[in-house]
Amino acid sequence: MTSSNAASSPDPTVQPVPASVVQQVDAADSTLHNPQRAVISLGSNLGNRLETLQGAIDALEDTPGVRVKAVSPVYETEPWGVEPGTQPSYFNAVVIVKTTLPPASLLERAHAIEEAFHRARDTRWGPRTIDVDIVAYQGVVSDDPALTLPHPRAHERAFVLVPWHDVDPGAEVAGHGPVAGLLTAVGAQGVIARPDLTLVLPD
Repeated sequence: MTSSNAASSPDPTVQPVPASVVQQVDAADSTLHNPQRAVISLGSNLGNRLETLQGAIDALEDTPGVRVKAVSPVYETEPWGVEPGTQPSYFNAVVIVKTTLPPASLLERAHAIEEAFHRARDTRWGPRTIDVDIVAYQGVVSDDPALTLPHPRAHERAFVLVPWHDVDPGAEVAGHGPVAGLLTAVGAQGVIARPDLTLVLPD
């Protein structure tokens, strides 16, 4: 994998992993042979939301050591933690990837994609062009504050559970149980299917 100048291309989806991470990614590709399964949640409520979600999916697929295996339908939801009507609604989706990257390197790539789409982090619960969250990684349980696995709130968020169940009905959240049972407990109220919108699984 080689680093390139992001300014040479107007397409943010081709912005590479930051140079500081390139060696880690290359090392992971050469030393790990058994791909691991990871679940990634995507959300956008600024700009062209569908285009941004697709761009994030394509950027994941373009990452050495990552292959996107499944893409959920698109759902529309209201933002969390803010007064109704103060922000645009979100488009949400979940993707399943197989990866030879360790969790820390996959997180670096997620952050690089967010930066490529100008994700702002100045306000908690603020609007954002894109969220790229690692929800689960091969059943790993970790309380590392840099990357808690599984995601500490995934089991109670319908906008994660609904699309996750679509692409993997038998999935489980480590320490919390099957996604299907969690979804029954949480309910799907406010998670609106958008069958008029489609995300494409990369070739």
